[in-house]
Amino acid sequence: MSTYRLKNLLSPRSLALVGASARPVSVGRAVLENIRSAEFKGEFGLVNPRHAEIGGIAAVKNLDRLDFVPELVIITAPAREVPGIIDQAGRRGSAGALIVSAGLGHGPGSLHEAAITAARKYGMRLVGPNCLGIMMPGVSLNASFAAHMPGAGSLALISQSGAIAAGMVDWAAQRGVGFSGIVSIGDQIDVDLADLLDYFAMDHKTRAILLYIEAIKDARKFMSAARAAARVKPVVLVKSGRMAQGAKAAATHTGALAGADAVYDAAFRRAGVLRVSDLRELFDCAETLGRVESPTGKRLAILTNGGGIGVLAIDRLVELGGIPASISAVARKKLDDVLPPTWSGANPVDIVGDADASRYAAALELLLADPDNDAVLVLNVQTAIASAADIATSVTEFVRKYREQQRQWAKPVLAAWVGADQDIIQTLSRAGIPNYPTEDDAVRGFMHLVRHREVVEELSQVPPAMPDTFVPDAPAAKRIVTAAIADGRKWLEPVEIKHLLETYDIAMVPTYAATNVEQAVAYASDMFAQGLTVVLKIMSRDIVHKSDVGGVVLNLTTPDAVRAAATDILDRARKLRPEARIGGVIVQAMVVKAKARELILGLADDPTFGTVVVFGRGGTAVEIINDKALALPPLDLQLARDLIDRTRVSRLLRAYRDVPAVKPDAVAMVLVKLAQMAADIPEIREFDINPLLADETGVTAVDARVAVAPPQRKFAGSGPANFAVRAYPSQWERRLVLKDGWRIFVRPLRPEDEPTIHEFLRHVTPHDLRLRFFAPMKEFTHEFIARLTQLDYARAMAFIAFAEETGEMVGVVRLHSDSIYESGEYAILLRSDLKGRGLGWALMQLIIDYAKSEGLKTISGDVLQENIVMLEMCRQLGFEIKPDRTEPDICDVRLKL
Repeated sequence: MSTYRLKNLLSPRSLALVGASARPVSVGRAVLENIRSAEFKGEFGLVNPRHAEIGGIAAVKNLDRLDFVPELVIITAPAREVPGIIDQAGRRGSAGALIVSAGLGHGPGSLHEAAITAARKYGMRLVGPNCLGIMMPGVSLNASFAAHMPGAGSLALISQSGAIAAGMVDWAAQRGVGFSGIVSIGDQIDVDLADLLDYFAMDHKTRAILLYIEAIKDARKFMSAARAAARVKPVVLVKSGRMAQGAKAAATHTGALAGADAVYDAAFRRAGVLRVSDLRELFDCAETLGRVESPTGKRLAILTNGGGIGVLAIDRLVELGGIPASISAVARKKLDDVLPPTWSGANPVDIVGDADASRYAAALELLLADPDNDAVLVLNVQTAIASAADIATSVTEFVRKYREQQRQWAKPVLAAWVGADQDIIQTLSRAGIPNYPTEDDAVRGFMHLVRHREVVEELSQVPPAMPDTFVPDAPAAKRIVTAAIADGRKWLEPVEIKHLLETYDIAMVPTYAATNVEQAVAYASDMFAQGLTVVLKIMSRDIVHKSDVGGVVLNLTTPDAVRAAATDILDRARKLRPEARIGGVIVQAMVVKAKARELILGLADDPTFGTVVVFGRGGTAVEIINDKALALPPLDLQLARDLIDRTRVSRLLRAYRDVPAVKPDAVAMVLVKLAQMAADIPEIREFDINPLLADETGVTAVDARVAVAPPQRKFAGSGPANFAVRAYPSQWERRLVLKDGWRIFVRPLRPEDEPTIHEFLRHVTPHDLRLRFFAPMKEFTHEFIARLTQLDYARAMAFIAFAEETGEMVGVVRLHSDSIYESGEYAILLRSDLKGRGLGWALMQLIIDYAKSEGLKTISGDVLQENIVMLEMCRQLGFEIKPDRTEPDICDVRLKL
C-alpha cells in the first residue's frame, strides 16, 4: 500500500497506548515513559482494563471510552488481544497501529493473519509486530522502548532489527547526530521497507536514509522504492547474513556462482543503494551524510600535524579509489609563506608536530581556497606542545565562517582527532563537521560521499541505443522451450540449444545429435570435408557435467578416430552411470582459437530476486577461479559493460602484447540478448554458456546448458514475472493510422530516448510548454530529461510517438501511479506544428487502455483553464472537470475507469 496513511502513523496528531503496564520493568511502561518524556504535543490516551491510572496518568478500559479518536494506536498488550484491539481501533476511525507486542505467529489461522484481516476492513496501516517502535523527533514522538530519544536531524533510519535501531540511537546520542525519523519494522505485517523508503524519499526533512536489512520479502516493490529514493538522496544499508549460502544446490555453473549474498549485492547496485559491511561503516555514513553534501569530485586534501597518520590516510584513500589532491602552485606558494620551512610541501600537508591553532586555521583557509581539491580532511594527533581542544575550536570557528561566506555550496571538511575526549568530539559535532576516531574511518566517510555522487551520475547516464539489426525471433524460441516442457524434460538437448541461440543471434559452433556411432561418423565426415576438427560429447538428460564421466573427447581428425571415441564414450557412460538415459553423442566442430578468452555467461534463478545474469571467467575451473559479477535484468549496453568491468577477466578483453582486443561490445551484446531472452521466455530457469570464446573477430558459444520449467509467477504486476526490475513492455508497441492516413508508430519510452526528447522539444512552442509544465521553460537540463526518460515501468509509463514516414518524434503521453496503485496522473505533449490531426486523442486512448490493464481505478490530471483544447478533449473522453480548490487557474480532470 506504499505511503498510504503513513503520515498519520509517523506524524500523528493524537495517539493512544493500549497495554501499558503498572510494573516498572516492562515494555508497556517503558513506552509510556518515553511518550511522556518526549512531550508529545497532541492528544494522548491510555487504555488498560485493569488499572484506572498508571504512573499518574488516568487510563480507560477500552478505546471506545476515549473522548477522541486516536490517529495512531500503540499496542503493547499480549499477542492474543492484538486483533481485537485493531478491530476496535478501526471501528473508531484510527489510521493505523504500531504493534510492539511479539508472538503473533504466522500462517493460516494465526493472530498475524487475524490482525491483517481486521486492519484491512478499515484501511488501517500496521507497523510491526515484534519491533522497538517509532521515534520521530520532529513531532516529539517517542513510541518506543529505546533507552534514549535522539535529537532532531536529517537522517532517517529504517531497521528490521530493534536492537540495531536502539544501538544507532545510543550512538547518535553520544555523537550529537540527529534523526528525522527512526522506524523499527519488526515482522513487517503491513508497512515494509519499500513503504518507508517511499515516505522518507519524499520527506523534505530527510537528507539521507539508513537501512538495516535481514531479508527482502517483495523484491520488485523494494527495487522500485529503492531506485526512486536513491535518485533524490543517499540510501545506505547494512545487510546481515553475508556469508549465508544459497538454499538449493545449483545444477549449472552460473547457478553455483550466483550465491545469495552476491545477488543482493547486484540488486543494491542496480538500485543505486550504497552497501556497507558493518555497523561501524553505517555509523560513519550517518556521521558523514548527516552533516555535509557530496563533493564535486574525489580529490581529497589532507591537513595533519603528523606525517605518519597522513600517509596512512593517503594509502587508504588510494585503496578505496579516491585521488590524493595535488596542491596548486599558487596554494603552495601561499602555504610556504605561513608554514615553517619543514612542512611537507605536498599532500598530505604535514604542518609539523608543534602546529598550534593559528597554524591549522591558516593552512585550512588556503586549502579550501585551492581549486585543485574537492574536500579537506583535518587530522590531529594530540601533543604536549599545542592544545588539541584549542585547535578543534579554531578549526570549527573557521569552518563556520567559511560556510557562511559560500552562498551556494561549500567544500566538505571532515576531521579525525586521534584519541580525542568527548569535549572535542562535541565541539566538532556542534559545528556540523563529520568527525571520526581514526584516519581510516574519516577516509571511508569521504568515499561514501563520493560513491553517492557517482551513483546519482550512473543512474542518470543515457545508455547507448541498441543496434537496429538485433531482432530476436521470440516466438520460435518459445516453441523450442515449450516443446521440451511438454515432453516432460527439464533440460534442452544440445541441438535445441543451438537453435535457441540462433533465434537471438548468438553464434554457436556447428552441433549435431547422433543417436549411434555410425551417425556420429557421418556427421563428423561432413565436418572433416570442411577442414574442421571434431569433438564428441555424451548426450544424456541425466548427465549435466559431461567431463565427470569422461564424456568429452577432443581433437578428432579422422572417421576411425570418431568411431573409436564414440564407442568408448557410450561404454564408459553406461558403466559409470547405469541409471542414466543415454541418447547418443553430440558431434561438434572443435574451435581452436589460441588467443581467444574463455568466458562464462548465463542466467540463474534466485528465490528472492528472480532471474539474475552472471558473467565471468569460464572453463572447467570456473567455481575455483570465482571471477564473476552479477546483475539484475533487464540490461542495456551500458549495464552490460558495467557488469563486465566488475570482473578481473575484463582486463584480458583488452589488447595486450601480441593479443588483439576482443571485438568491441561483442560480449556485452550477448549479455543483453540473454537478458532479453529471459524476459521473453520466463520458462528458462537456468542458462549456462561455458565457454564463450571471445576474440577480435567476435564471440562463439562452445557449450551450453539450459534448464526449463513452467514459469512460477514471482512478482505482482504485469511484465516478466521472473524479473525484480520490470522489463521494457514491448507488448505495448503499436502502429496507428490517424486522419488523412497519417501512420504513427507508438512504443514505451526508453532511457536512450533522451536525445530524441531534446530534439522534439525544439519543435514545441513556449506557449505549449507553459501549458504542459505550468511555467515558462527556458532550458531542459540532462538531469531533468533523464528523470522523464528513465522510467520504472512498475510505477510509471510513457508512450512516445513517431511519424513512420520521417522517423521524427511527434508526441508523448505519460502516466504515473499513486502510492496505492489506484489512480494515475497523466500528462501529454505534442509537437506544436502537428496538432489537430488526431494524435492527442489516440495517445489519450492508449494511456487509458494501459491504465485499465494495470488495474487503476481512475486517471486524473491538472489542466490550465486557458487550455481549452485539452479540456474539450477530456470532456469528449468522459473526464469529470472541476475547478481546483486552491489554484483558480487550474482545472482538476478525472476519469473513472
